[in-house]
Amino acid sequence: MLTKCTLFLTAVGYCLSHSLYAQPRRPQPDPVARYDAYVQQALRDWRVPGMTVTVIKNGKVVLKKGYGVRESGTTQSVDSQTLFAMASTTKAMTAACLGMLVDEGKLRWNDPVINYLPDFQLYDPAVTRELRVRDLLLHNTGVGNADLLWTIMQIPPDEILNRMRYVKPAYSLRSGFIYQNIMYLAAGKVIEKVSGMPWETFIRKRIFEPLGMTRTRALFRDVTDANRAKPHVNVNDTVRVVNSRQEESAVDAVGPAGSVWSCPDDLTAWMQCMLDSGRYAGKTLLKPGTWAELFKPQTIVTDAQFYPTQVLTKPVWKTYALGWFQHDYRGHRVNFHTGSLTGMIALHAQLPDYKLAVYVQGNLDHAEVRHALIYRAFDEFALNPANVTGRDWSAEFRKLYGSIEQQAKAAQAKADSSRVPNTKPTLPLSAYVGTYTDPLYGKIDVAMQDGSLRFSANNFTTGRLNHWHYDTFRLTYDDFWSGTDAVVFILDAQGKVAKLNWAGGELVRQK
Repeated sequence: MLTKCTLFLTAVGYCLSHSLYAQPRRPQPDPVARYDAYVQQALRDWRVPGMTVTVIKNGKVVLKKGYGVRESGTTQSVDSQTLFAMASTTKAMTAACLGMLVDEGKLRWNDPVINYLPDFQLYDPAVTRELRVRDLLLHNTGVGNADLLWTIMQIPPDEILNRMRYVKPAYSLRSGFIYQNIMYLAAGKVIEKVSGMPWETFIRKRIFEPLGMTRTRALFRDVTDANRAKPHVNVNDTVRVVNSRQEESAVDAVGPAGSVWSCPDDLTAWMQCMLDSGRYAGKTLLKPGTWAELFKPQTIVTDAQFYPTQVLTKPVWKTYALGWFQHDYRGHRVNFHTGSLTGMIALHAQLPDYKLAVYVQGNLDHAEVRHALIYRAFDEFALNPANVTGRDWSAEFRKLYGSIEQQAKAAQAKADSSRVPNTKPTLPLSAYVGTYTDPLYGKIDVAMQDGSLRFSANNFTTGRLNHWHYDTFRLTYDDFWSGTDAVVFILDAQGKVAKLNWAGGELVRQK
């Protein structure tokens, strides 16, 4: 039996529910629009002239957009067809190319490299003998950074590999981790040896063409399209364009490590293929087992060799797979890789648990906004179900990298303060003129020009030498973005100039 009280409460409840139902619901914020606005603000805050951001989730394009301009001072807008350097995000493609040859039974990951490159030698004969194909992709060979072989000289790829025998090991084989570009060149040579075609041809035929990546180019020398980004650097708080095809084309010498150029319209296919077991639009590039091997953690990455971002993201573990860095973020695995060339940046990242991938390209040297946009995308499109404003990674990373920059300036100021004033070179400037050589570093010519010393390394890297103190000179590079370095002349027991120290190398003066 219903009482008057029960009837009253029932009526009130009906009215309340009807009233709530009748009220218009507040529109939920659109995560794509919110993220798009975040990107635009970040672009301004970091002063990046131009950028692209591409987001893929569950096989669909969530965002694919260009921001800003291809070159500062112009109105040439970046769009989804604007070509940017993929830089070291190329490495994942090179690893996939090797995986295809593994699928075909033409090589195995653990085959000795000398089976395919019998002339390739490292400083330690034991490492030469034990080096495996897999090792070429893992930065754990014991060889330190050897980028001088393509950044301070212009020599053919085969000569770059030939000079690796002069690079002394920094640690023993597989006992550490130091980022190494040249080993990816060797991986490209293995691909050439096994397939019978150069790496740049193989990657075009086996990745670009099957995925319909019609605008993508394997080498910078083939980038002739006007719709491409120009590199920029920030020097003395001024963003300036780098107009030097020689600088940009230098990476072609180590192409498999980082020479590919692409755009969002093409990258969506590659991103989806790497998310979906090596498959895209009915095509299968890799067997499932080989695709899984690419992302299997292979070696531990040390704190010193990881990114400063770890200060804020606080990963529990950090590993490297075959062409991919990895770490944990909010309980989920992240596969990613950055790319950096003079004036250009890239970052390709995956959150596999959510079938989410993000790719950022930009035309400002080491614009670390790329990291901020990756983690913001993870929060916005996967890890933020409450649909509330996420963590402001851009502001936090600006503060972090700003602090790092200030520390670098303080260190430079401290080094400058060590200069002893009022000293003179031991000898007249003409006594330092000559040719200095080293099997690894090549040839440096010091010449007199208009009463001062000129420096030329391998007829590629040039600048002027100004006296600093005693027999130390400061080299100011002709390329303004390269800054300065110290050059130290060493005298022998007879008081004559015998050697020259520069960039970690000691070159002997020729008689």
